[in-house]
Amino acid sequence: MNDFLNLEDYGIVGNQETCALVGRNGSIDWLCIPFLDSPSIFATILDLERGGVFSITPLLKYHSFQRYIEDTNVLVTEFTTATGEAQITDFMPPIEAGKEFRMLLRKIEGTRLEAIFEATFRARFDYGRIMGALHRDGDVVCASTDEGKLFLFGADFTLDDSEATATITVKEGETKWVGVMWSEHCTPPAAEESENLLRATVEFWSHWSRSHDRSASVYSELAHNLAMRSALTLKLLINPRKGSIAAAATVALPESVGGIRNWDYRFAWVRDASFTAQALYHLGYPQEAKEYRNWVMDILRSSDDLSAVKPLYPIHDEAKTEEGDVEGLGGYRGSGPVRVGNKAVQQTQLDLYGEVVNTVFDTARYGEEIDASVWTAVHRICDHLCDNWTKKDRGIWEMRTEPKDYVHSKLMCWVALDRGIRICERHRFDAPLGKWRQSRKDMRQAILHNGFSTRMNSFVQCFDSEDLDATSLLIPIHGFLPAKDPRVQSTIDVVWRGLSAGKGLLYRYRADDGLAGKEGAFVLCSFWLVAALAVSRRIDEANSVFQEMLRHAGPLGLYSEEVDPRDGRLIGNFPQAISHIGLINAALHLGVAKGRGQNGPPPQSEEK
Repeated sequence: MNDFLNLEDYGIVGNQETCALVGRNGSIDWLCIPFLDSPSIFATILDLERGGVFSITPLLKYHSFQRYIEDTNVLVTEFTTATGEAQITDFMPPIEAGKEFRMLLRKIEGTRLEAIFEATFRARFDYGRIMGALHRDGDVVCASTDEGKLFLFGADFTLDDSEATATITVKEGETKWVGVMWSEHCTPPAAEESENLLRATVEFWSHWSRSHDRSASVYSELAHNLAMRSALTLKLLINPRKGSIAAAATVALPESVGGIRNWDYRFAWVRDASFTAQALYHLGYPQEAKEYRNWVMDILRSSDDLSAVKPLYPIHDEAKTEEGDVEGLGGYRGSGPVRVGNKAVQQTQLDLYGEVVNTVFDTARYGEEIDASVWTAVHRICDHLCDNWTKKDRGIWEMRTEPKDYVHSKLMCWVALDRGIRICERHRFDAPLGKWRQSRKDMRQAILHNGFSTRMNSFVQCFDSEDLDATSLLIPIHGFLPAKDPRVQSTIDVVWRGLSAGKGLLYRYRADDGLAGKEGAFVLCSFWLVAALAVSRRIDEANSVFQEMLRHAGPLGLYSEEVDPRDGRLIGNFPQAISHIGLINAALHLGVAKGRGQNGPPPQSEEK
């Protein structure tokens, strides 16, 4: 191994507790154990020498191709070499009650003539900072430190200090199993048991995929297939015990290669709630959407002071959110520092309250009950925002400059009051509606007066500024103004033109954000553009941008956070949940605009 892979050359597998990135070269370059937000054991994606790796790569030159077994998270990598062909099937048996196999299994099959692989195993605990000492434990190899144990099994490995290697030859029709297990003790599964685990894993994912009502889909066939891949990716990032969703599976993958914008996204962001719930409901997974809403509600119920609600929370309670640099890892393609934890946990971000109330509103539209405890949480938020909406914050993009009056934050405060009022009126709950309506009116007037630039003919990033921001595209989607309003249409055109990175791509903004260097085009923003065009009935334009964005997906249908406009490469953390959520919802809005569904954006507020 002598170079970094492109992000689009990776697939992802997982067991709902953690995930691994598997390269098309047969190398597992990222894995944290036991949980997604635990320290890494393999991190070659962040440092070729010191990161740790578990690779099974052809000894000779090869061509390779990756695919998923249909409607599953079981990954197959096919290899063609001069001497023959073979394939490796990678998977993790999912965590289920009573069946907790914490392992990654690799099935190596010869499919034509003979293929020879070289296996390399280097365990590097705690983000590469601790070298696991290797020793034999019966038929397995154990890498152990005070941090834990990792067992390697399935081949005749040769040990050399902290590295284990083996040559694996498979002939046509022959199968060999190799894997790793994290536990106190290891009893490797026999070949028959491994086959059973593979069948059970395929069935687990296939059953989950089939559980949605495809007949109700508003998507085209291509969009449906990509939406299903997005749903399967989200399912890998969902904590089944809490219902929260990690923003991404990785750490410190740069927003610009060689730059310093390298963040840890293995946390659950409260603000993603309404878009996530909408996506899961419309794909036909109401249970996951309900559990996600419950996770948000639990946060609010446990918070005596709503000002103390954080923008993000760990997936597992023991994970650390404090931001710090990892010494020793050089970063992806030299993009340092490698950061773990996220300083945004300390920020005030007013928009998250609107996302929470909108989640309750939307899930009620889809049939979920609003009980007394949920209404109490909504009531508290609306009261809180009546008193606090005028405060400055750091906004959706988590700026590291001084707090400002971000238009999107004010918009989401308006959304919270608007949805709270509608919920109250529809369900006849008790609330100070006069106070709420007045605050909603004040928010609206402030946004229209201070958030729209007549010179730019567009809504802008901050009050009384002329900086554009892609969040302005959400104004018609949230029903603040009707799509036909001239201010909405001019904003769509100005933002599209002013933030364009070409080929359907958009930047989030161009304003100074207090950080050195640049970033790529933000995938989610392009899907917002699709949705805004769709609700505006500019269907041909929406479809054109949507098709461009489908071409920016990796070969497996996976998206990172951003795309480098210079070469179309994926950059940023990978796979990125909000990018996939954006795809699902953009396809939804486009489908509704084409007359294939009914549940689009909420109707415009009756407020004038």
